[in-house]
Amino acid sequence: MELVQALTLSTENFETLLDRVSEEELALTTPCDKWSVAELIWHVARGSDMTVLLVNGGTRDEAKELMRTKVKPPVILECRRALPAQLASLTGADLDETAHHPVGDVTVRQLFDFRIMDVTLHTWDLARAIGADEQVPDELVEHVYGVLAPMEPFIAQIGIFGSGPTGTLDADASAQAKLLDLSGRRP
Repeated sequence: MELVQALTLSTENFETLLDRVSEEELALTTPCDKWSVAELIWHVARGSDMTVLLVNGGTRDEAKELMRTKVKPPVILECRRALPAQLASLTGADLDETAHHPVGDVTVRQLFDFRIMDVTLHTWDLARAIGADEQVPDELVEHVYGVLAPMEPFIAQIGIFGSGPTGTLDADASAQAKLLDLSGRRP
């Protein structure tokens, strides 16, 4: 799947769920360790803003500072602003350009993949938290699994994917089940 197409689809899926989140649901817990629905939405918004910053030449320190900002209402409106801005900043960007991400220097192509992965996985997290349909489009599952699979031997040590894969899935498990398990999610 082409990068712009994948980010567009993952963005649309997340935005569709934002339409369903009620004020009361903002306090619900999510599959993400210790994050409420509001915190998860804020994380997606800040990650999107960080991407815009980095694509436009922002520094690692500026990106870290942005990600440390505390949740400020209205988080849903903030996310609705940030997601399209992220897509616009990445569309047409030089994929070989270096971005100074908090994890280290990455190409814009890698940043694209990070954001597709982040938005896609957090769409599932949000769906789980609010009781919505958890099915991730097959093409996004395939794309994100392709990004994460090379990290399988050490993914649990990264610190952002929980305990990583369980190693207990049957060979005939769905692609989505394999992706969720690899990313430390336990449906």
